[in-house]
Amino acid sequence: MSDTEGKNKDSSTSCKPETQLTEEQSSEAAGEEEEGQSMSSCKGVGNVPTPPDQSKLHGQSQVYTATKDTLFSNETSHPAMHALSLERVFGMNPALPVFSLQDHSQLVFLYAAAHVGIIFSHTSNSQHILQGHSSPISCMCASENRRWIATGDSGSRSTVIIWDSYSGIPVNTLFDCHLASGVAAVVFSSDTKYLATLGKAGSQSVCIWDWTSDAQKPLCCSELSPKHGFQEYILFNPNDSTQLLSGSKSHLLIYSWANGSLQYFALKLRKFTTAADPSVFTQPSPEYGKSVGLADMPLSRSVFHWKKPQVLKAIDDCVVMCDIGEDLIEKQHLSIDKVKTVRVQQEPITVLATTDCYVVTGDIQGHVKFYDDHFQIVSWYNNFNMDPVVSISFSKDAPIEGNQEDCTLEANPLVIRNFIISTINSKVVHVNTQSGVAQTLLQDDYEPLHAVACHPYNTAVALGNQRGVLKLWDYNSKVIIGNKVFEKEKLIQCVTFDPKGLYLAVGFKTGAVYILDACTLQNNPKGGFHCTTDSIHLISFSPDSQYLATADAGKAVTVFRSQRDKGSSPRWTYLGRYCSHYKPIKDLLFGLHLDSNLPRLLSLGSDRLLVEYDLENSDGNKLLILSSERIEQSAVPCCMVWYPPCSTEQFLLVASDQYKMKLFNSTTNMCRKTLLGPTYGSPIKQMVVLPKSKEPERNSYHLAFITEDKLGLQMLPLDGNPYKSNALICHPTGVSALVCSCDGKFVFTAGGSECCAMSWKVNLDVLDAMAAMGGKDMAPFYSLLEGGRDGRFYREMEDFFYYCQIRHQGADVMKRPEISTKILLSEVPYLMSALGHFPTEQEIEDIHNEVKFSRYAETGKYVTDIDLEEFIKLYINHRPAFGISIDELVQAFHVLGEKDSTGQPVLPKNDVLGLLQARGERMTEEEVAECFATLMGANEEKVEEEEETPCEEYSLVCLIPDEISVETFTGHILGLPLPKEQRDSTSPPE
Repeated sequence: MSDTEGKNKDSSTSCKPETQLTEEQSSEAAGEEEEGQSMSSCKGVGNVPTPPDQSKLHGQSQVYTATKDTLFSNETSHPAMHALSLERVFGMNPALPVFSLQDHSQLVFLYAAAHVGIIFSHTSNSQHILQGHSSPISCMCASENRRWIATGDSGSRSTVIIWDSYSGIPVNTLFDCHLASGVAAVVFSSDTKYLATLGKAGSQSVCIWDWTSDAQKPLCCSELSPKHGFQEYILFNPNDSTQLLSGSKSHLLIYSWANGSLQYFALKLRKFTTAADPSVFTQPSPEYGKSVGLADMPLSRSVFHWKKPQVLKAIDDCVVMCDIGEDLIEKQHLSIDKVKTVRVQQEPITVLATTDCYVVTGDIQGHVKFYDDHFQIVSWYNNFNMDPVVSISFSKDAPIEGNQEDCTLEANPLVIRNFIISTINSKVVHVNTQSGVAQTLLQDDYEPLHAVACHPYNTAVALGNQRGVLKLWDYNSKVIIGNKVFEKEKLIQCVTFDPKGLYLAVGFKTGAVYILDACTLQNNPKGGFHCTTDSIHLISFSPDSQYLATADAGKAVTVFRSQRDKGSSPRWTYLGRYCSHYKPIKDLLFGLHLDSNLPRLLSLGSDRLLVEYDLENSDGNKLLILSSERIEQSAVPCCMVWYPPCSTEQFLLVASDQYKMKLFNSTTNMCRKTLLGPTYGSPIKQMVVLPKSKEPERNSYHLAFITEDKLGLQMLPLDGNPYKSNALICHPTGVSALVCSCDGKFVFTAGGSECCAMSWKVNLDVLDAMAAMGGKDMAPFYSLLEGGRDGRFYREMEDFFYYCQIRHQGADVMKRPEISTKILLSEVPYLMSALGHFPTEQEIEDIHNEVKFSRYAETGKYVTDIDLEEFIKLYINHRPAFGISIDELVQAFHVLGEKDSTGQPVLPKNDVLGLLQARGERMTEEEVAECFATLMGANEEKVEEEEETPCEEYSLVCLIPDEISVETFTGHILGLPLPKEQRDSTSPPE
């Protein structure tokens, strides 16, 4: 094999001449894996070896000992290995095929959603989730005997994973299959020994892998010419594993790697009849939805004949038959008399497949038809009342003979395998060919899903999508317990239950708000509220269920109130609306006043304003503002939540885009603590405090959070220890909402554009174990310092710390210094500046308040000094999470400056001095002069030297260039190191 690989490495496929078909032979095409003879899962039996090292385990491997009943066996139980375990997926991706895995003893099939594959047992209503990709799954396939599954993703570092369907265990992973492109298609050979992958980039490639070996290199590869169009699918010849085909909308490629190198023949397809119009294969997509058109799908419309050297291609309502000889690749020519076209039906064909000795078609009307070798119809299924067919998968189990007769003149026994159909609108149907019964296995709407909410007392979760479908799921029994469709409004953006579990409020993109009965889902009032045309993206009930507040895209907050008249049921009325922010509202939160226990309402905006509303005095369609306060200087707040009672004070916890989390006093809004938040690629966008565990040995709170694409857990109280948090990818293309169950054992996420939701099981014991592995006391914080406890930076920190003591006591060598382990609070800003973090005046005030009031609630006294360990925590929590970025300075110059002749942004000297004295934290003229003198080294010796210069009178202004660029300001004035690409092009100022 090594010799073959060596030959293939140097081989390449040159551009081949094309053979053009007539005008009646064209259109889109796609491949589908066919049924064939079964394969043994044991090495040495049949033609298929087992995964690597399986034969060495002698029955100890779970893969080796697994049977088809293992995966969903009631006896199978595994200890929790992760703090968050994916427990259920709501939704599917209809663009990918569905495969029938088992059909007799239990009904099991395979499909995909987002970045996971799902093996679903309809018999037990159970899911086994194939979780291993970090990017959305773009293709998948199953082997002939359904023992092996392959999934490929669309990430820049494309990955293909091969799974054992009996145990659900991954047995091999192929990394970087198609760099920077992702995988467009993947397929097993009929003997399952080989795997073919098709790249997704504009410059595509096809690779053949021996996936049962340890090699991470393909046996052979071929680069495809872009002029052949984007190849959408790939398929092995079931009778010859050295032949393949792939197809685009304009070409059909036939491959051969019998000689050790992968070569192909390109067959150009010309448009004919109505297939020239892509709308023939496109379902009308409503403006509100994300419906998938058939023209956008790699539909399976090309197959190899099961016994003849022939390729079958479905085009519109016809099937084109192309005879392919063994010398086709060498001659690069296909005679026109080798091509025939047969019109087989009236409806456009969306799927073409073969099973046993039949050709099978699925069409745009949801019909499935079976043809014999001469394309005479032998059976059809047209009573499904379904949408266009996307895939057809046949059972691997042999059918029972003699129960049906065909419809041809010669009455022969008709034996057809059971099969599964998937449609464009996420419907999966199982057809029993003996009884003719069609059973719906799965039905979901493939629409963006942003809305998710949990009932405060029972096991119900509400999911709402942008088709206007609202579903209530019982997440324990895994069944739908309620359903409502909003035909008029459709676009559901957010949902929430009230704390008493009586109401379910729904916010729409149209600006409408509906308040439903949580049990019956009936409207109250009947027509809902239409107070704005801006999209409702936040919605919240007060703790006493008397108020409902919404935030919309118009940067306004709207409040509704529940009123009860004598002898009548409560009714909801409009209280008022106020445009309280000038930038988008990020969060909306109800709470309680400490002195009266009356509800209070807060909103947080990207404008850094925390606004509180006067609910008690608002009336008559007028919402009043109680206070509006700026709580951040440069960071943009992202979300907020009430901090649980971990201390004697009540705090508001706010997370920002600078990966910081701040605790604000709930009454004074004073920043009392700044902490390093979780750093998982993007800032926190939503937080939820989990209900406190009822277990007596657990006396702590936990926080669930989401970032752009991840879900995480954080232990409380917060202290900046990075080992007390954990996160994993939940929705690769973006998570839009988070909610936790009433008992805190589950969290649910909505996938937004991925059109699915996920249920995650929480295991706090695993999180505690991970935190313990990070070390005790100061060990986790030392690990955040460059070089750790034994590094140079820590020694410098110690030196500066004790120098601050000497500086405060004075440098009189004749005086005996007082030995202390602490420094005064006033020395902290100087010490931080010496270590490279330069806090602003506001940040210095926050630091002082944090230390000063740290123990005031317990002791009633201020803290005025700090030891080294406390300072290290303070430094780690306050310094920028990722250091100082040159990009921030570049952005500032682009905003404030003007471009020079070279196109680079520059600031005039007078503008810089004016900005420092007039904007932000204003500096006096003396402070500006002192800073520039220090930065540019303008000491007394420098002044004496400058007396000889042409300047009549020495001035600091003479040292500052007339125009200041990013390079000048960074390198010459601040003295910071520049990136290499900027350093090479920077010259010192004259």
